[in-house]
Amino acid sequence: MIFPGSFGRLLALGIMAAAVSSAPAQLTRVPNTSLTNLPPAPPQFGYAVNNAFPSVSLTQPVCLASPPQETNRLFILEKTGAIVVITNLASPTRTVFMSLSVLSDSESGLLGLAFHPGYATNGYFYVFSSRQFTTSQGTGRHQVISRFQVTSTNANVALPATEQILIQQFDNAGNHNGGDLHFGSDGYLYASVGDEGAQYNGSLNAQVITNMFFSAILRLDVDKRPGNLLPNPHPANSTNYFIPADNPFVGVTSFNGKTFNATNVRTEFFSIGYRNPWRFSIDPVTGFIYVGDVGQDLYEEVDVITNGANCGWAYYEGLHLAAPLYPSQNTLLTNPPPGLVFPIQEYPHSGTAGYTGNAVIGGLVYRGNRITQLYGAYVFTDNGSGNVWMLRYDGNNTIPFQLITSAASPTAIGTDPRNGDVLICQLNNGQIGRLDYNATVTGAPLPPTLAATGAFTNLTTLAPAAGIVSYDINVPFWSDNAVKSRWFSVPNPNLTIGFNPNANWSFPTGTVWIKHFELELTNGVAASRKRLETRFIVRNTNGVYGITYRWDSLTNATLVPEAGTNDTLVINDGGILRTQVWHYPSRSECLACHSVAGGYGLGFNTAQLNRDLTYGTLTTNQISALSAAGYFSAPVTNDVHSLLALAAATNTAYSLEFRTRSFLAANCSQCHQPGGAAQRASWDARITTPTSAAGLINAKPANNLGNTNKLIIVPQSPTNSILLTRISTRDLGVLPSIQMPPLASNLTNAAATQLITDWINSLPADGSAARPNFFFSLRVGTNLILRGANGWPGQYYLVRASTNLLLPPANWPLVLTNPFDPLGNFNFTNPMKPGEPKLFYLLQLP
Repeated sequence: MIFPGSFGRLLALGIMAAAVSSAPAQLTRVPNTSLTNLPPAPPQFGYAVNNAFPSVSLTQPVCLASPPQETNRLFILEKTGAIVVITNLASPTRTVFMSLSVLSDSESGLLGLAFHPGYATNGYFYVFSSRQFTTSQGTGRHQVISRFQVTSTNANVALPATEQILIQQFDNAGNHNGGDLHFGSDGYLYASVGDEGAQYNGSLNAQVITNMFFSAILRLDVDKRPGNLLPNPHPANSTNYFIPADNPFVGVTSFNGKTFNATNVRTEFFSIGYRNPWRFSIDPVTGFIYVGDVGQDLYEEVDVITNGANCGWAYYEGLHLAAPLYPSQNTLLTNPPPGLVFPIQEYPHSGTAGYTGNAVIGGLVYRGNRITQLYGAYVFTDNGSGNVWMLRYDGNNTIPFQLITSAASPTAIGTDPRNGDVLICQLNNGQIGRLDYNATVTGAPLPPTLAATGAFTNLTTLAPAAGIVSYDINVPFWSDNAVKSRWFSVPNPNLTIGFNPNANWSFPTGTVWIKHFELELTNGVAASRKRLETRFIVRNTNGVYGITYRWDSLTNATLVPEAGTNDTLVINDGGILRTQVWHYPSRSECLACHSVAGGYGLGFNTAQLNRDLTYGTLTTNQISALSAAGYFSAPVTNDVHSLLALAAATNTAYSLEFRTRSFLAANCSQCHQPGGAAQRASWDARITTPTSAAGLINAKPANNLGNTNKLIIVPQSPTNSILLTRISTRDLGVLPSIQMPPLASNLTNAAATQLITDWINSLPADGSAARPNFFFSLRVGTNLILRGANGWPGQYYLVRASTNLLLPPANWPLVLTNPFDPLGNFNFTNPMKPGEPKLFYLLQLP
């Protein structure tokens, strides 16, 4: 559909409704003065490292791990050769799981442990060890990556005789072995290897991809999936694994100015340029891989890497060219190539106390539920100084590290599988330290009861205090059948909200959102409702914080502990009694969703609030009412019919696709969008991103759960659509959990599951778009009217504009959303000023 002619800028869309700014509303803005007991930020605590298991004695612990889906066992590697399992973590008992004869001098020994994602059924686990062997490479120390298997008769016993060797490499030195092992969300095994130990790159292994298995992070397919490759033959490797086809050096014939035969390349390499990557970790939320790389004499570094990253050794030590630092050492490299990955953090060997060290011990991103102020921070330490630090990294920027406490001779950091607590292996005292709060606290306390917050004048009726305004949304976040009520406050009338028709709104410091939850104990009987909790999200200068109050009577609710808690309820479901676990979120769980990418105030945006609400005796559009009451920084002049509004799953006036996208926008977009927490999952849940550009249809997931047939959405195949699999799964308490949304739900959403199933079944088998894009252009001063046809009434479309017709449509700037009225019409005028560039317009189905 092409309309030739001159083009102007789109200025207004005139349909039948009046402009928002002139809409009547019986909402008057008044200040709120009752929430003064809510502090600007929760109290802040200091930290300490305490013995996590005082009754357990260990010898030189260097690694700890737990099998996936387990919460009550912890496995610890003793450097001297024993794998110890601590059973029943509340009342721990030490048992030797398996022993190996290892070379444990220097930095050698039993070094790394990882459990297969399918450990619960196959019993496979992987070990990195330093051992004496005679092979074609020589007699002496070999660094070995092996698979073992637990016995079928005793879950706490494994046998060395089950060993299957993957890599067995001769090593001239006992240090710089790396030795860490982890499975990624892609199901592949990652392993770190150092540069063989000679100082100043004396073995010349750095920046070499055609020799031995040194100075790299390896990535192996231990399941030998179809489509992956055999490794190139080498005396140190085996055929007990495949090479992921997307490993960065597959098929490479040149590197750093040198050419070679592709069959000589160590295609196991995922990332290179390390001196001694002793410990690394993979953040389960963002997918970021953090590596602690031990420096030479002056600097330590922390890197965040992706496929093919070159972290620079031996061109650089930290952020500094290495050769000028050590001019007498001719084994260091000069003329660094472009594209090196530089550390997100470095620190020196000497200088300010508390910010120095000489052997970085990598760490992990804290995702536990007990220490909210650390949530999302990378916690790491140093073996030499014992300093324990935190830093924050968002994918682009780093908030530099801060000293938080110290630990004795730390060698590794892991987690308590029960709650995500940070645990630290301490080599010399044989302890596993737990990162705890100490007794030091600063800041005002949180109100201990709901009454003390000042939010309500009457707890029995939940009458809000003056200046606290009720609101409602189009598509609620799924909350296990709870009935919810919502209020907000911007206490000072001089403070305003920044309106945006298509993206997040901005909120001033002091904004508060309140959400109240009730649940019918007899389904369908309103009189059986039980009050469960009332949550607060408070906007402050650093973002937000969240707290919740658990109702213990009709007139009192008490502050829930920082780590959250659970209740078990008995539900009468059509005459059948069942139990339902209700989870009161930890304060860190609040931060997981109420993020900067999600706009902090989830549901408080155009697409959710664009609906009617009754104020006093008048029912009117919420955005109209808020604008007329002065809540926005400028009056909203958009016609409400031209603004986007999400559609409920049951609203059949809208298409299956738009209802599905509305559900995903409400429940998933806070993480699944550019800059969101789920960056490793590249699909975009925002309703303003067209389905054709959202990375949904036939797109590769970050985690296919071990099934290569599963894609994010496979048209006409609900079974192979992993998005549906995860939405219809509930496995809280299992690690790692695969359910989506990942928090605060123990029941599946049957309506959403059916909706998404129906949409998947309705998609064309070839994955093509359900409707085409329509290009149109307008003559100066004319109107274009499209009448309801081809199923357009009730559909949601985007209008994009560009001066360049050849630009890919996904890159055209968005200028209008939801242009169709209930009759399927829209009408807009575009007068053009002299000298303005011509515009092309694109009508697009999201």
